[in-house]
Amino acid sequence: MEISGSPKRGYHHGDLRNALIEAAAELAAQGGPGEVSIRAAARQVGVTPTAAYRHFAGKEELLGAAKEAALEELSAAMNKELSARPRPDDPVRFALGSLAALGRGYIAFARAQPGLFRTVFSWEGPPRDPDKATPSDPFGLLLESLDELVAVGYLSVERRPLAEVAAWSMVHGLSTLLDGPLRDMPAELREEAIVKAMLILANGLAGNGLTPEQEALLADEMRAAV
Repeated sequence: MEISGSPKRGYHHGDLRNALIEAAAELAAQGGPGEVSIRAAARQVGVTPTAAYRHFAGKEELLGAAKEAALEELSAAMNKELSARPRPDDPVRFALGSLAALGRGYIAFARAQPGLFRTVFSWEGPPRDPDKATPSDPFGLLLESLDELVAVGYLSVERRPLAEVAAWSMVHGLSTLLDGPLRDMPAELREEAIVKAMLILANGLAGNGLTPEQEALLADEMRAAV
C-alpha cells in the first residue's frame, strides 16, 4: 500500500472498490480510523459518494476493509523482521530471537504508522471474521513463536496456556505508551525500555524469576484484586 495522500488518483475500470480501500487506508494512516468516511475516500479517488456507495454500504463497511489493509501492513512488518534474521545453531537462541523480532516489528510499525496501528485495533467498524485469521497474521505469528519456545524446551508445557495474552499485552501496551505518554522519551532511553520489557517478558516465560511460593502469593493477590 502506498501512502501518498494525493487526491483524485486514477483507477482502472472495474477496480473502484480496491481504489476506495486504498484511499481509506491512506486516510487512516494520516489521521487514524476517525478520518475514514465514504465521502472522504470518494473525494480522494475522485468519484462521487454515490459511486462509492455502490461498493460499500457505509463507513463501517469501508473501515472494516481499511482495517484489513492495515493488518496486512502490520503482518508484513513483523514477517520482514523474522525473515531478516540468520538462523543460529542454538535452537533456543533462535526461538528467543524470533520472539524478539516479532516484538521489534510490532513496535516499529506502531511508531512508524500510528494511524494504521490505531486503525487495526479500533473498536469502530465490523468485528473481524475469525475465519480470516492466518498463521501469518500477528496473532498467528505470536502463537507459532511461543509454540516453538515450548518445542525447544525454553517454555514449559504447563506455562504455555495464555502465554500469548501476556506477551501480546506487554508489546501492545508498550507500543501504545510510546504513541502516548512516552512519546517524548529520549531515543536512547526508549530503546532501553523496549529491551528491558522484552527481557522481563522472556524471563517470565521461562518461570525462573519467582519461587513457587512467590508465584502462589502473587497469583492470590491478583485474583483478589479482580
